[in-house]
Amino acid sequence: MTFRKILFWMHLPAGLLAGAIIMIMCCTGVLLTYERQVVAWADRGYRVDPPTSGAVRLPLENLEIHLRYSGQRLPTTLTIRSDRTAPMEASFGREKTAYLNPYTGDVLGEGSKGTKAFFRWVTDWHRWLAANGPGRSTGRAITGASNLLFLFLVMSGLYLWLPRRWSVQHLKPILFFRRGLSGRPLNFNWHNVFGVWACVPLFFIVITGVIMSYPWANNLLYRVTGNQPPQQVGRGPGEGDGRRERGESSEAQTFAGLDNLLRVAEQRMPGWQSIILRIPDSDQAPVVFSIDAGSGGQPHKRGELTLNRRTAQVVRWETFASFNLGRRLRTLGRFVHTGEAFGLIGQTVAGLASAAGALLVWTGSALSLNRLRAWRTRRKTGLSVVGAVQIPSIQ
Repeated sequence: MTFRKILFWMHLPAGLLAGAIIMIMCCTGVLLTYERQVVAWADRGYRVDPPTSGAVRLPLENLEIHLRYSGQRLPTTLTIRSDRTAPMEASFGREKTAYLNPYTGDVLGEGSKGTKAFFRWVTDWHRWLAANGPGRSTGRAITGASNLLFLFLVMSGLYLWLPRRWSVQHLKPILFFRRGLSGRPLNFNWHNVFGVWACVPLFFIVITGVIMSYPWANNLLYRVTGNQPPQQVGRGPGEGDGRRERGESSEAQTFAGLDNLLRVAEQRMPGWQSIILRIPDSDQAPVVFSIDAGSGGQPHKRGELTLNRRTAQVVRWETFASFNLGRRLRTLGRFVHTGEAFGLIGQTVAGLASAAGALLVWTGSALSLNRLRAWRTRRKTGLSVVGAVQIPSIQ
């Protein structure tokens, strides 16, 4: 067998084995393409009007008093935006976000719960096949293995799609749609066209997915770039991280003195668009600000500032440019996967590539079924011919 045939007979069963999971990941990827924009549009009714042209935000200490007086618990993070008409976003773990009027402290609502619940449901399917609790480890293992097979399919498919002879006559059928086709020729033409045009964005989407799925792939990225992989810090038996994820505030949490630190954070990055303040668990804990001058999906426009709560001195200031090459690629990979690193155009390309991936699974499965039917037909025909042969008797 030639190398091309060997590669084909590896490509075909890999596609059949992981096809259903790849289809789920591609379809959910399409649905998640414009998640950020859809949620912002659904919550557009929560924008506020400043009382006067020179109105300033309510001090955070007054906001705390307002929240406690109204019976609200304190959030785990606060998002402040430079847009004067944008509300504050108070996050209580991963499940709840409330909008606050930055000038009065009034709770405006939790936004479009149905829209956010829908995207959480789609994300659960995309990451771990909607599994819950301990089952998520199994779901993540399945999606990770399917991602790895998808990477092989994209790389091997590119070799198989390209013609043996490079000429207009041979390239045209795999680069452009042909009219008047149906059945197997139509599936073959679509499989080639979608594969060739989508192979580059699909490669980056899938390889970043592999890096996020497997620690060995993550560590390999660092080592290839000549950097030491970061140590994986596991969660201890304490409730700190778990409480923050569930949105439970600590009894020691308070907003006292955070306004001065917020002003320091605002001056750190001129032109900032949003600042996420992680509410510290105690007066002794440092205060962390995530400052973003981009759209929220561009890590090269983001910095993280850690301040001493008592002295307002800078404990650490990290920007994308200060990372080593391995960490820059790893940080960028999360947003290359969704296309957000390249703005709206990148998101659109990622969504179209995901749709092409789903069509590749569909057409590839159809071609495999055609091949199976043809093989069964040949087998039945061969058996009929053998049965019809009469062996002459020896007289």
